Amino acid sequence: MSEAASLGSGKGHRDENFPVASGLIAPRHRPAILAFYRFVRTADDVADHASASPDEKLRLLEDMRLSLMGLSDVSLEGVALRRVIEARGLTTDHAADLLEAFRRDVTKLRYADWSELMDYCRYSAMPVGRYVLDVHGESQETWPFNDALCAALQVINHLQDCAKDYRALDRVYIPQDLMAEHGVTPEALGARSASPALRDVLAELARRNGKLLAHSASFSPRIKNKRLALEVAVIQRLAEDLNARLLVRDPLCDRVHHRKADLPLLLISALARFLGARRGAKG
Repeated sequence: MSEAASLGSGKGHRDENFPVASGLIAPRHRPAILAFYRFVRTADDVADHASASPDEKLRLLEDMRLSLMGLSDVSLEGVALRRVIEARGLTTDHAADLLEAFRRDVTKLRYADWSELMDYCRYSAMPVGRYVLDVHGESQETWPFNDALCAALQVINHLQDCAKDYRALDRVYIPQDLMAEHGVTPEALGARSASPALRDVLAELARRNGKLLAHSASFSPRIKNKRLALEVAVIQRLAEDLNARLLVRDPLCDRVHHRKADLPLLLISALARFLGARRGAKG
């Protein structure tokens, strides 16, 4: 086990909100995606560790960067991903961008406005989808739609975990200008339930996020690989449903996640939309 992995949360790819290298992905592509996931999961766990010092976290993240770039072999996760990237002729840029996001997680606890939050998503979320698209040989013309979906997924995660992030890490992704506009301070996230003003803030963020999801709705039909396109269609539908729940539920006291019983209808809906889009494209 690497030193960074010793700070692991124990979370795996099957524990994420959204599918990661699911059975929809062709077997030949899954190892490359899972190597990327393990690298990112390790770095995320380092940045979020409750007791490690900021200096230790930054040192471990730098070890991962050096190993990714071939300047060291100290990080097992970095070496493993580097070998996959070299074998497949891919770029290290996406993984390196994610490390920048995790460095920010260590050093930056507040976000001034929506623009600043989207800049964070540029490093924390968008590179994930771009890497998967590269693995599948998809065009960079799909990136704007990927970026909208990935940013939306990140915002959903921030809203779901807003209380936990504040209580455990004193980290607040909710834009400060929006909170101030509603007369809310970060301390409100420590309450057992959200005040009406905080509920308004969270609902406004979900509405803004809905615009990202409206833009990403045309992402799946633009993907040539049918298996990847279907996975993206499923992720889009799951995201839309969670975002709709966040408009009306209180993440401080409600667990705004999908239950297994919710999934069949959502998957059927995603499949119907996917098939309809494919038929429309052929027509």
